[in-house]
Amino acid sequence: MQIRELSIAGAWEFTPTQFGDDRGLFLEAFKSTEFEKATGRSLDLCQVNCSVSAAGVLRGIHFTDDPPGQGKYVTCVRGAFFDVVVDVRPDSPTFGQWDGVLLDDVDRRAVFLSEGLGHAVLSLADESTLLYLCTLEYTPELDHDLDALDPAIAIAWPGHTRSGAPLTLTRSPKDAAAPPLSSLM
Repeated sequence: MQIRELSIAGAWEFTPTQFGDDRGLFLEAFKSTEFEKATGRSLDLCQVNCSVSAAGVLRGIHFTDDPPGQGKYVTCVRGAFFDVVVDVRPDSPTFGQWDGVLLDDVDRRAVFLSEGLGHAVLSLADESTLLYLCTLEYTPELDHDLDALDPAIAIAWPGHTRSGAPLTLTRSPKDAAAPPLSSLM
Protein backbone atom coordinates (compact mmCIF):
# COMPACT_ATOMS: atom_id res chain seq x y z
CA MET A 1 0.00 0.00 0.00
CA GLN A 2 1.25 3.46 -0.89
CA ILE A 3 0.35 6.22 1.56
CA ARG A 4 0.65 9.95 0.93
CA GLU A 5 -0.13 12.74 3.38
CA LEU A 6 -2.20 15.44 1.71
CA SER A 7 -1.43 19.16 1.91
CA ILE A 8 -4.04 19.52 4.68
CA ALA A 9 -2.69 18.25 8.02
CA GLY A 10 -4.74 15.30 9.20
CA ALA A 11 -5.61 13.92 5.74
CA TRP A 12 -4.03 11.03 3.83
CA GLU A 13 -4.44 9.18 0.53
CA PHE A 14 -4.14 5.38 0.53
CA THR A 15 -3.45 3.54 -2.73
CA PRO A 16 -3.68 -0.23 -2.34
CA THR A 17 -1.59 -2.75 -4.23
CA GLN A 18 -3.86 -4.73 -6.53
CA PHE A 19 -3.27 -8.36 -7.43
CA GLY A 20 -5.09 -9.40 -10.59
CA ASP A 21 -5.33 -12.37 -12.91
CA ASP A 22 -7.89 -13.80 -15.32
CA ARG A 23 -10.29 -14.41 -12.40
CA GLY A 24 -10.38 -10.77 -11.27
CA LEU A 25 -8.41 -8.94 -8.61
CA PHE A 26 -7.73 -8.73 -4.89
CA LEU A 27 -6.64 -5.80 -2.72
CA GLU A 28 -6.50 -4.78 0.92
CA ALA A 29 -8.81 -1.74 1.06
CA PHE A 30 -7.92 -1.04 4.71
CA LYS A 31 -5.18 -2.44 6.92
CA SER A 32 -5.04 -1.23 10.53
CA THR A 33 -1.26 -1.60 10.95
CA GLU A 34 -0.55 0.49 7.83
CA PHE A 35 -3.21 3.03 8.79
CA GLU A 36 -1.84 3.39 12.34
CA LYS A 37 1.76 3.68 11.10
CA ALA A 38 0.79 6.52 8.73
CA THR A 39 -1.67 8.43 10.93
CA GLY A 40 -0.40 7.66 14.44
CA ARG A 41 -3.87 6.58 15.55
CA SER A 42 -6.38 3.78 15.24
CA LEU A 43 -9.61 3.96 13.26
CA ASP A 44 -12.36 3.53 15.82
CA LEU A 45 -15.21 2.42 13.57
CA CYS A 46 -18.68 3.56 14.71
CA GLN A 47 -20.70 3.70 11.48
CA VAL A 48 -20.40 2.71 7.80
CA ASN A 49 -22.24 4.80 5.19
CA CYS A 50 -22.84 4.07 1.51
CA SER A 51 -23.66 6.80 -1.00
CA VAL A 52 -24.69 6.26 -4.65
CA SER A 53 -24.67 9.26 -6.99
CA ALA A 54 -25.42 10.16 -10.59
CA ALA A 55 -22.75 11.97 -12.61
CA GLY A 56 -22.60 15.63 -11.57
CA VAL A 57 -23.92 15.18 -8.04
CA LEU A 58 -21.93 17.43 -5.69
CA ARG A 59 -22.21 16.57 -2.00
CA GLY A 60 -20.75 18.80 0.72
CA ILE A 61 -18.79 20.50 2.16
CA HIS A 62 -19.86 18.65 5.32
CA PHE A 63 -18.18 18.62 8.73
CA THR A 64 -18.93 17.87 12.38
CA ASP A 65 -18.28 19.96 15.50
CA ASP A 66 -14.82 19.15 16.85
CA PRO A 67 -14.87 17.91 19.53
CA PRO A 68 -16.08 15.28 19.14
CA GLY A 69 -15.53 15.44 15.37
CA GLN A 70 -15.99 12.66 12.85
CA GLY A 71 -13.07 11.06 11.06
CA LYS A 72 -13.83 9.40 7.71
CA TYR A 73 -12.06 6.73 5.66
CA VAL A 74 -13.66 7.04 2.22
CA THR A 75 -13.28 4.74 -0.80
CA CYS A 76 -15.06 4.37 -4.14
CA VAL A 77 -16.29 0.86 -4.94
CA ARG A 78 -17.91 1.76 -8.28
CA GLY A 79 -17.54 4.65 -10.71
CA ALA A 80 -15.48 7.75 -9.92
CA PHE A 81 -15.49 10.75 -7.60
CA PHE A 82 -13.37 13.84 -7.14
CA ASP A 83 -12.95 13.78 -3.35
CA VAL A 84 -12.06 17.03 -1.58
CA VAL A 85 -10.78 17.68 1.95
CA VAL A 86 -11.20 21.25 3.21
CA ASP A 87 -9.53 22.69 6.30
CA VAL A 88 -12.39 24.24 8.30
CA ARG A 89 -10.33 24.75 11.48
CA PRO A 90 -10.17 28.56 11.99
CA ASP A 91 -6.92 28.33 14.00
CA SER A 92 -5.14 26.18 11.40
CA PRO A 93 -2.41 27.64 9.16
CA THR A 94 -4.18 26.01 6.18
CA PHE A 95 -7.70 27.24 7.10
CA GLY A 96 -9.82 27.51 3.97
CA GLN A 97 -7.43 25.49 1.82
CA TRP A 98 -8.36 22.25 0.08
CA ASP A 99 -6.79 19.18 -1.49
CA GLY A 100 -8.42 16.73 -3.86
CA VAL A 101 -7.99 13.08 -4.83
CA LEU A 102 -9.56 11.05 -7.62
CA LEU A 103 -11.30 8.06 -6.07
CA ASP A 104 -12.40 5.45 -8.60
CA ASP A 105 -12.85 1.75 -9.31
CA VAL A 106 -9.55 1.63 -11.23
CA ASP A 107 -6.85 2.73 -8.76
CA ARG A 108 -9.15 2.07 -5.77
CA ARG A 109 -7.62 4.79 -3.60
CA ALA A 110 -9.05 5.81 -0.25
CA VAL A 111 -8.87 9.09 1.65
CA PHE A 112 -8.81 9.50 5.40
CA LEU A 113 -9.75 12.85 6.88
CA SER A 114 -9.35 13.45 10.59
CA GLU A 115 -11.88 15.01 12.89
CA GLY A 116 -12.24 18.74 12.28
CA LEU A 117 -11.89 18.64 8.49
CA GLY A 118 -14.59 19.28 5.88
CA HIS A 119 -15.45 16.87 3.08
CA ALA A 120 -17.07 17.13 -0.34
CA VAL A 121 -17.36 14.80 -3.34
CA LEU A 122 -18.32 15.24 -6.98
CA SER A 123 -19.54 12.16 -8.86
CA LEU A 124 -17.85 11.74 -12.24
CA ALA A 125 -19.99 8.80 -13.47
CA ASP A 126 -23.53 7.54 -13.04
CA GLU A 127 -24.10 5.05 -10.22
CA SER A 128 -20.81 6.00 -8.55
CA THR A 129 -20.70 4.46 -5.09
CA LEU A 130 -18.75 5.53 -2.00
CA LEU A 131 -18.23 3.73 1.30
CA TYR A 132 -17.45 5.85 4.36
CA LEU A 133 -15.98 4.28 7.51
CA CYS A 134 -16.84 6.82 10.24
CA THR A 135 -15.44 7.36 13.75
CA LEU A 136 -18.70 8.88 15.04
CA GLU A 137 -22.32 7.94 14.50
CA TYR A 138 -24.45 10.46 12.63
CA THR A 139 -25.41 13.21 15.07
CA PRO A 140 -27.52 15.87 13.29
CA GLU A 141 -27.06 18.55 15.94
CA LEU A 142 -23.26 18.41 15.44
CA ASP A 143 -23.29 18.52 11.62
CA HIS A 144 -22.57 21.61 9.54
CA ASP A 145 -22.24 22.56 5.89
CA LEU A 146 -20.29 25.06 3.82
CA ASP A 147 -20.88 26.12 0.23
CA ALA A 148 -18.78 23.87 -2.02
CA LEU A 149 -18.84 26.61 -4.69
CA ASP A 150 -17.64 29.40 -2.37
CA PRO A 151 -15.07 31.48 -4.32
CA ALA A 152 -13.14 32.03 -1.08
CA ILE A 153 -12.29 28.31 -1.08
CA ALA A 154 -12.02 28.13 -4.90
CA ILE A 155 -12.17 24.37 -5.36
CA ALA A 156 -11.21 23.46 -8.94
CA TRP A 157 -14.11 21.09 -9.60
CA PRO A 158 -13.76 18.94 -12.73
CA GLY A 159 -15.98 20.00 -15.62
CA HIS A 160 -16.27 16.61 -17.32
CA THR A 161 -17.38 13.09 -16.47
CA ARG A 162 -14.97 10.19 -16.48
CA SER A 163 -16.01 9.50 -20.09
CA GLY A 164 -15.36 13.13 -21.11
CA ALA A 165 -18.94 14.44 -21.30
CA PRO A 166 -19.60 17.89 -19.80
CA LEU A 167 -20.81 17.83 -16.18
CA THR A 168 -23.89 19.64 -14.92
CA LEU A 169 -23.69 20.07 -11.15
CA THR A 170 -26.61 18.91 -9.02
CA ARG A 171 -26.80 19.77 -5.31
CA SER A 172 -29.34 19.14 -2.60
CA PRO A 173 -31.29 22.23 -1.47
CA LYS A 174 -29.44 22.00 1.87
CA ASP A 175 -26.00 22.02 0.19
CA ALA A 176 -27.01 24.81 -2.22
CA ALA A 177 -28.08 26.98 0.75
CA ALA A 178 -24.94 26.31 2.81
CA PRO A 179 -23.10 29.35 4.17
CA PRO A 180 -19.69 30.55 2.94
CA LEU A 181 -16.36 29.90 4.64
CA SER A 182 -16.51 33.40 6.19
CA SER A 183 -19.30 32.14 8.48
CA LEU A 184 -16.62 30.27 10.47
CA MET A 185 -14.60 33.38 11.24
